[in-house]
Amino acid sequence: MSRLVVLPAIDLRGGRCVRLRQGRPDEETTYSDDPIAVARRWVAEGAEWLHVVDLDGAFAGRPVHLEIVRRLVRAADVPVELGGGLRTDDDVQSALDAGVARVIVGTRALEQPDAVQRLTERLGERLAVGLDARDGVVQVRGWTSGASIRTRDLAVRLDREGVRTLIVTDIGRDGMLQGVNAAAVDEVCGAVGCRVIASGGVSGPGDVEALRALDRKNLWGAIAGRALYEGTVTLADLLRAAG
Repeated sequence: MSRLVVLPAIDLRGGRCVRLRQGRPDEETTYSDDPIAVARRWVAEGAEWLHVVDLDGAFAGRPVHLEIVRRLVRAADVPVELGGGLRTDDDVQSALDAGVARVIVGTRALEQPDAVQRLTERLGERLAVGLDARDGVVQVRGWTSGASIRTRDLAVRLDREGVRTLIVTDIGRDGMLQGVNAAAVDEVCGAVGCRVIASGGVSGPGDVEALRALDRKNLWGAIAGRALYEGTVTLADLLRAAG
């Protein structure tokens, strides 16, 4: 089985580190007023990458927390990927200028496919596309609306267009501690040749082991959030399970 990279999630809202249940803004739990300290903690515990989401940016349609991201990148000293509100080329460039190693676009991949293809050609490995799904249907605009396209179908199209990394999130399991949707991840991995990162529902080492057991060469990583913040699992536990 291939080794997985575990990416602790840092979700930013109102300048704080929070988690939302199923992406709902009215289901917020604040875990820290100091996202920089949180980033340092995960790196000290062994994180090789950090997954950062500008939740305010996702809802507003433009980046909101780039200054915090800039400070976080400097403090972390490991690669950081950033998503949330990156809906124009200028937004993407601003994120790159803040020092992130990889930018994540979501809504734009569906609404502006030509623009995303140009970004893919220009950025290569520095671009990822987030496929956020509910019941197998892609969600856009901060998870507030459905796009009437199946996750697998969009994944295949993006892979053909040269996207190097897809982040597959099961919204129904995000922040719920109910376990990963391994079947959905497996379906996408089997349909594309590009790198895939699983997100949503990681609650313990068993979830990481279930993903590894899929034995998909292109399954690169898994994002963990709420379980880490609530102490139901340690990052060390997940890293051991990841190989």
